[in-house]
Amino acid sequence: MNAISDSLVRGWRRLGTRFLPFADVATPDLPLPRLFRLSLFQVSVGMSAVLLIGTLNRVMIVELGVPASVVGLMVALPVVFAPFRALIGFRSDTHRSVLGWRRLPYIWFGSLLQFGGLAIMPFALLLLSGDTEWPPIFGQVAAALAFLLVGAGLHTVQTVGLALATDLAAEETQPRVVAMMSVMLLAGMVVSALLFGALLADFSHLRLIQVIQGAAVVTMALNCIALWKQEPRSPARSDNHVPQPSFSESWAALRQGGRWNRRLLAVGLGSAAFSMQDVLLEPYGGQVLAMPVSGTTLLTALFAGGGIGGLSFAAKALQGGWDEHRVAAYGALTGVFAFAAVILAAPLGSVLLFAGATALIGFGSGLFVAGTLIACMRFAGKGHAGLALGAWGAVQATAAGAAIAAGSVIRDTVGSAATAGAFGSALDVVATGYGAVYLIEILLLFLTLAVIGPLVRHAGAPLSVPLLGHRRADVVEPTPSLAR
Repeated sequence: MNAISDSLVRGWRRLGTRFLPFADVATPDLPLPRLFRLSLFQVSVGMSAVLLIGTLNRVMIVELGVPASVVGLMVALPVVFAPFRALIGFRSDTHRSVLGWRRLPYIWFGSLLQFGGLAIMPFALLLLSGDTEWPPIFGQVAAALAFLLVGAGLHTVQTVGLALATDLAAEETQPRVVAMMSVMLLAGMVVSALLFGALLADFSHLRLIQVIQGAAVVTMALNCIALWKQEPRSPARSDNHVPQPSFSESWAALRQGGRWNRRLLAVGLGSAAFSMQDVLLEPYGGQVLAMPVSGTTLLTALFAGGGIGGLSFAAKALQGGWDEHRVAAYGALTGVFAFAAVILAAPLGSVLLFAGATALIGFGSGLFVAGTLIACMRFAGKGHAGLALGAWGAVQATAAGAAIAAGSVIRDTVGSAATAGAFGSALDVVATGYGAVYLIEILLLFLTLAVIGPLVRHAGAPLSVPLLGHRRADVVEPTPSLAR
C-alpha cells in the first residue's frame, strides 16, 4: 500500500512540473507558500493599475462627466514617476538601515503612498466632477495629487519588490520566480477588473467612495502580508564606515556587464510596440467587428490568458537554457504575426481571428517581458539588482505610457482624415485609423528585432554572465549571432 502511495506522489510531482511551470520553483530556503505570499505585492500593483487606467477612466468620463482631456491627463500622471524607478532601485541596493533592511523600507513607504493616494482619490474625483461650490482648481489639484501618489507608490513597490524576490530566490530559479511574479500581476489585474465591474454596476457616489477606499485597505493588507518576515536583517548594512557608491558610479559599473544602451533601447521599442494598442483593442472589436460589450469584455481575459501562457513558456524555456534575448526576440516576432492578424480580421469580418490574435498578442508580450527582464537581471553586477530592475521598469513604463497616448492620437488623426476622403474611397472606413496604429506597431517590432539581434547568443553558446553577476570560473565570452 505504501508503495502505491509513493508511486502516486511521484506521478503527481512529475505531472505538476511538466504542466505547471512554477510547481518546482520552490527551494528549501524559499518554500512555495512563502513565495506566493511574497507575490501578493504584485496583486496590489495590478489592482491599482486596473483602477487607474481602466475602471476610473470610464467612471470619470461617463458617470462623473469629467472632460476626456482632463481624464487623459490624470491617467498619464503616474507615468511621470516611471523614470525615477532606476533611482529607487539604486537606493534600495545601497540603503543603510539601523534595523539592517535594504528593500523593506522602500516597499513600506511605497505602500503608504498607494494607500494615501487611494484614500483621498474618491473625494478628489467628486471635486473634479464639479459637484461642489469650490473653484474647479481645487478638484484638479486634488485629483492630480491622488493619481501621482498612487503612481509613485505602485512604481516603488513593484521595482523594489522584484529586487527583493531576486535576492531571496536561488540563482537557478530566478527566471521562474520573476515569471511567476509577472503572472500574479496579470492575475491581480483580471480579478480586480471583474470585481470593480461588479461592485460599480449599481453606481452611486457613495459606492465609488466605498470601492476605492476598500481598494486602499486591501492594498495595505496585501502588501503587509507579502512583506512579513521576508527580508533577512543584516546589521552590517548600518555601518556608516562602509563606502557607498554614487548613482553615476553604480550606473557605470552596471554598464560594464553588457551592452546596456542597446538592451534598454530594445526594451523601449518593444514595450511601445505592444502597448500602443492597449486602449484601442476593445473599441476596435466594437466599432470594426460590431462585437457586443460582453464580447469585448472577454478580450481582456484572452489577452491576460495569452500573457500568462507566454510567461509560463518563457519560464520553462529559460530554465532549459534558452538565451533570454532570443526569447524576447521570439516574443517580438509573435507580435508581428498577431498584429497582422488583427488588421486582416477587419476585411474578413472574422471575430474568431481577432480573438485568436488578441491571445497571441498577450503571448508575445509575455515572452518579450520575461526575456528582457531576465536579460537585465542576468547582466546586472552583484549588488545592482535594484538598479537593473529599476532601469528596465523606467524604460518599459515610460515607453508604454507614451505609446498609449500616441496610439490614441494617431487613431483619431488618421481616422478623421480617412473619413474626410483624404486617402480615397477604399480607405474611407472606421478601420483605417486603427490599422494605422497596428502597422506602426509592426514597424516598431521589426526595429526591436534589429536592435536585439546582436545581443542574441548562438545556439549552444555558454552564458557570458550568470544571474546577478555571480560569476563562475567556467564561463567564457559568447559569440553574438549578429555582432560580426
